[in-house]
Amino acid sequence: MPRFSVIVPAYKVQAYLHECLESVLSQSYPDLELIAVDDCSPDACGGIIDEFAARDPRVRPVHLAENRGLGPARNAGMAEATGDYLVFLDSDDTLTPDALHAVADRLKETGDPDVLVYDYARTFWTGETIRNQAADRLSEDGPAPFRLADRPGLLRLLMVAWNKAYRREFVEEEGFAFPSGYYEDTPWTYPVLMTAESIATLDRVCVHYRQRRRGGILGTVSPRHFDIFEQYDRVFAYVDQNPELARWRPLLFRRMVDHLIVVFARRDRLPRRSRAAFLRKARTYYRRYHAPGAPVPARTRVHYALVRLGLHRTYHALQLAAALARRAAKLTNRLLKGLRSALLRLHYRVQRCLPVRADRAVFAAEGVRGHGCNPGALEQAFRTHAPGVRTAWISEAEQHAVVPTGTRRLRPGTAAYWTALARSKYLVHNAELDRRLVKRPGQIVVQTRQGTPLKHMGLDLRERPAASGDTDFDELVDDVDKWDYVLSANRHSTLTWERVYPGGYTTLEYGSPRNDVFQQATSADVTRIRECLGIPEGAVVILYAPTHRDYRRTQRSPLDLHRVTRRLGPRHIILARAHPRHAGPLTATSDQVIDVTDHPSVESLCLASDALVTDYSAIMFDYAGLDRPIVIHADDQEVYEAARGTYFDVRSFPPGAVSRTEDELIDIFATGHWCGSRSAQLRAAFRTRFCPYDDGRAAERVVRHVVLGETGAPPGVPLGHRHPIPSPRAAERRSHGRGVRI
Repeated sequence: MPRFSVIVPAYKVQAYLHECLESVLSQSYPDLELIAVDDCSPDACGGIIDEFAARDPRVRPVHLAENRGLGPARNAGMAEATGDYLVFLDSDDTLTPDALHAVADRLKETGDPDVLVYDYARTFWTGETIRNQAADRLSEDGPAPFRLADRPGLLRLLMVAWNKAYRREFVEEEGFAFPSGYYEDTPWTYPVLMTAESIATLDRVCVHYRQRRRGGILGTVSPRHFDIFEQYDRVFAYVDQNPELARWRPLLFRRMVDHLIVVFARRDRLPRRSRAAFLRKARTYYRRYHAPGAPVPARTRVHYALVRLGLHRTYHALQLAAALARRAAKLTNRLLKGLRSALLRLHYRVQRCLPVRADRAVFAAEGVRGHGCNPGALEQAFRTHAPGVRTAWISEAEQHAVVPTGTRRLRPGTAAYWTALARSKYLVHNAELDRRLVKRPGQIVVQTRQGTPLKHMGLDLRERPAASGDTDFDELVDDVDKWDYVLSANRHSTLTWERVYPGGYTTLEYGSPRNDVFQQATSADVTRIRECLGIPEGAVVILYAPTHRDYRRTQRSPLDLHRVTRRLGPRHIILARAHPRHAGPLTATSDQVIDVTDHPSVESLCLASDALVTDYSAIMFDYAGLDRPIVIHADDQEVYEAARGTYFDVRSFPPGAVSRTEDELIDIFATGHWCGSRSAQLRAAFRTRFCPYDDGRAAERVVRHVVLGETGAPPGVPLGHRHPIPSPRAAERRSHGRGVRI
């Protein structure tokens, strides 16, 4: 039997059903059956289900002769289920990539509990995605599995069926089923959680809960919202039938009243003429199920009192008053923000009248979680080689903890921020400066950029609308006119920058400061980093760092990293790092796949790894300076080229082996081709072209030229005389004096 039975009832969702079913069948955990229930839908849902069933034997179609509603449709799916666990998914929602793999791992880890509760994120029709605000209740800390009495806060979560996995035998033994009508999840979820002998949580977003612009059932004005009363009758009847659950009555009462208040307060649910009747009925239910020992928070006591008394007109008047108060507060906030903005502009004007301070430097970096990239390396070099210059770093308050001691911390938009921009002689950044900045005579702007360009940049994006987005090219050129120096790692970068960012600046072809650490790190540094990441001794560590896809609305890994590690064996570990533009992890973490998207230093991850797998990311040029194996996984070169454009075909001039499919990538590592002589030859040619100055002194050269005024840059170290710290695996091979295939 399969591990999971995923039950998807469908009714009038033809526009979303394909994406929903595809999200299930494309899961990296294939041991499932997909039971798709056509609830006699008048649109094409039935045909779509049959099409999926024809192409994938895991799909089991169920066609109902008449429309029964969501609850009975789910029951029909359960009757066909044979899996160990039941997973419900609404037909306009989707499973996130690798969700079932994460669920399966957590179930195994917690001893197959009766119920596993996982998280979700709301995905809005505008493209915005927001995670559940009560995610802290899903913490995996502490013993697991547990009973509801140990974590009663779970009842504060959204009471729906689709954020949980249920052990099928438990459901069948207890005889749980969904009722008809709206709010059918209510008499299912409460009894299930109260009855379960073992519960576990998974702190991971497994479902994308679609927020449709129009068409959602609960967002439709209808008298059927009165069904909520009957559903709570069922909940309390279940408690009455099971006296051992009586302890939950006070909490259930509070949850019921909270739910009734939500339905009544939402303007998109009850017909206008039925609102008074709803509140009167709510008053009856308040008195019917009121239980002593249910303390009410102070902020909701007025609402509870109005429900208890059934004061419809008073409730309506208070709603209007609250709405007016909110509007007044918004207006006040807008006025205060406007006043603050005006005062800051005045402050900036005054500061620009004061002398520029030659002993001040300000640094900032886009796409960096705190302190790092080329500006971070230069900030450190300023403190080392020009100690008379006081440095400051611009970042949000939550990132200040990683800013080095002795460096002033500046929060964007504050008076101190504008003072620093107005009076500091040196302004160092890797992207675009604040558009409100007025560059003063005597100020020096150093533009570091973010690595060697492979994909099209700057003015070349004018012909790439998918990649340029809302870029204002006039503003871009205005920003370029403020630059005094632009850093370049190689001749390719120099020629590209001067063409796509035309201006009167001076190019410093000195290398990439952020790569200095690769020549300066020691074996002790590598050992320390690997220990912090939890990497066992003797592991072969692969850093997987793909770039952003401009042509995709959502970013997901084209590789099933868990399958890759299973095929390669237990010794291999993958560090998965999403592009900085992404908000979430690249994949679920397991024993062999560690998501390091939130790690503050990509340079440390490079040092910790034995090889890099990437696609079109600039990280390949940095990693080449380490002289460690690189594998290019270019499975969508033609599409990427059409959407973004590249300055050369990386498959024709690669830094190592190239794969086009997942199986090819697995074969490259399984056969040892990734670290073979041919890969070493390709890497050597790549380093010669793109790493001529990455010898560990790039930042020093910049500081000596820009700050100390030295015209002759310190001589570089030839490639043949550089000795970057080898990876642990390479060191192991050298100690054995031979190349062992693994």
